[in-house]
Amino acid sequence: MIPFSPPRIDQRIIDEVTDTLRSGWITTGPKTKRFEKELSSYYGASASLCLNSATAGLELMLRWFGVGPGDEVILPAYTYSATANVVMHCGAKPVFVDVRSDFNIDPEAIRRAITPRTKVLMPVDFGGWPCDYDALNAIVNDSSVKAQFIPSSEEQQKLGRILLLSDAAHSLGARYKGRLTGSLADVSVFSFHAVKNLTTAEGGAIALNFPAPFDNQSIYQQLCIKSLHGQNKDALAKMQKGNWRYDIVEPGYKMNMTDIMASIGLVELSRYESETLPKRHHVCQRYTELLKQYDWAILPQQMLTNHTVSSFHLYPLRIHGVDENGRDEIIRLISEKDVSVNVHFIPVPMMSFYKNQGYSITDYPTTYKLYAAEISLPVYFDLTDAQISTVVEAVVDSVKNVLK
Repeated sequence: MIPFSPPRIDQRIIDEVTDTLRSGWITTGPKTKRFEKELSSYYGASASLCLNSATAGLELMLRWFGVGPGDEVILPAYTYSATANVVMHCGAKPVFVDVRSDFNIDPEAIRRAITPRTKVLMPVDFGGWPCDYDALNAIVNDSSVKAQFIPSSEEQQKLGRILLLSDAAHSLGARYKGRLTGSLADVSVFSFHAVKNLTTAEGGAIALNFPAPFDNQSIYQQLCIKSLHGQNKDALAKMQKGNWRYDIVEPGYKMNMTDIMASIGLVELSRYESETLPKRHHVCQRYTELLKQYDWAILPQQMLTNHTVSSFHLYPLRIHGVDENGRDEIIRLISEKDVSVNVHFIPVPMMSFYKNQGYSITDYPTTYKLYAAEISLPVYFDLTDAQISTVVEAVVDSVKNVLK
């Protein structure tokens, strides 16, 4: 059986986790703090906070910015439910817009969706392909857009415009015009879930890049408190001699990363540029070489251009000439050949909860068109060329059976 996306667990990972277990620091401690610093250094952020998930990071930033009932957050219809769920958690309204043919949010659709209630723009770097950040930054800094902005919190007043909060769950290591994701928006949030390029089993990180007069280190300290019950000292600080006393300064959340998780991340980050990204690039390139001969194969439009480089998180193949049911039948036939594939994603407006809120996929035609024909092929570090050939053979044979 060829799996879809197993994590890379080798002796280096095992040894680092063992070292953590033996150290006595298994919750948030020195390795988490080191991981934060190394992440910031890697992608060029002013500060980074590691948490138990990217979802936690997105919600924490919405709450820090004062997003609540009556507010609107613009996001693509083509994303995982977490992007929208965090908006609902805050009592705000998700405003979905359609995407372009590269699966990423359409800047023109964003402009049409902005109202005086818009507080946040939350783009998603689908599959590891960065959004058009020049266009997105231009939108939030446009004088006519800023003139509509009505702040309702101290942080909103200070920023004076819509917050650009990037859901970069897929795009660690991706580049846009020479800069890494994590340095392209006010805030970027990464995922280290088990299937991500860099995993900590579960986990995520917030990358802070607020402009002056914001102090990103001060914001980091605020978020540390919010992410740990509103407690003004973490476990590491409390363990210093005579420093046991702490205070609860607000009713915070439980979102912290552990040193066990961070130890996996430290190993993965140390070899991310030299091993992980090149291998994922090779896998995607090999798929393209094997599939480009088939007229029915709609290959990922862009994974590498003069100014943008993917993180190669997904290989989103599309099948020309099939509807949603035909695509599902192709997946069933592929799975019978012991090859695991997936679909990224079922668009959020198609989910029961959101349909019941009044959303309809018919309002997002490009999103549905892309989804109905999409099949994500396996991409992971230990995937061999022979296995890649097996995957392609299974796809080709299955497509032929459906399109015959």
